[in-house]
Amino acid sequence: MNDTSGTPASMLALADWRRRMAALYDEVRRLAESDPAAAHDHWRRVREQLYREHPQSPVPPRHRPGFAARHYPYDPTLRFEPTLAGDEAGSRSQRSLPTSSDPDDGSGPRFRRIGWIAVQVQLGTRRLAVFWTEGYTGGLFLPFRDATSGSETYGAGRYLLDGGKGADLGGDAAQGMLIVDFNFAYHPSCAFDPGWVCPLAPPENWLDIPIRAGERIR
Repeated sequence: MNDTSGTPASMLALADWRRRMAALYDEVRRLAESDPAAAHDHWRRVREQLYREHPQSPVPPRHRPGFAARHYPYDPTLRFEPTLAGDEAGSRSQRSLPTSSDPDDGSGPRFRRIGWIAVQVQLGTRRLAVFWTEGYTGGLFLPFRDATSGSETYGAGRYLLDGGKGADLGGDAAQGMLIVDFNFAYHPSCAFDPGWVCPLAPPENWLDIPIRAGERIR
């Protein structure tokens, strides 16, 4: 969650951060239509610059000048456009997700599980739950955790989609499809500074295999 300290300057900075992120993902969707790898390279470069220079960066100010993100090499086999299978039971009720706050005081956003996607990774099918953020900014939310978490990537997992912040890779909505590309997996803000409170992947989105794509720590 971004800084919402309430000053006019912080509010304008937050608005600008969201505009820039939305614009970045708009460019990514356009570029990826013909060259997903080029779109990924553009995403890495622009995002890294924002994390170094923007006042709403989750990176602590003292670390911003030298900030350099680390990523696995682009893997085209980890880009999918699965169909979202509805989840009527989940969509009827709101819930909180685990957060980086210890203990979680329940003040974070609420979510509805709206469906499931299935992806073929490492010779097997894995299911991931897709959520909708209630209130706050709204939008699709898809966090996950995998076997790299805690060693090569942030221990509490990474994000694939966060529509409320503009992190949306697109897909054929008319056909009920989402683009899910693990190469665009990124760490939540709390991975950079524990002062941030972030919703995290629930147990249904814990994968028992390593996903060596996207942002990494080591």
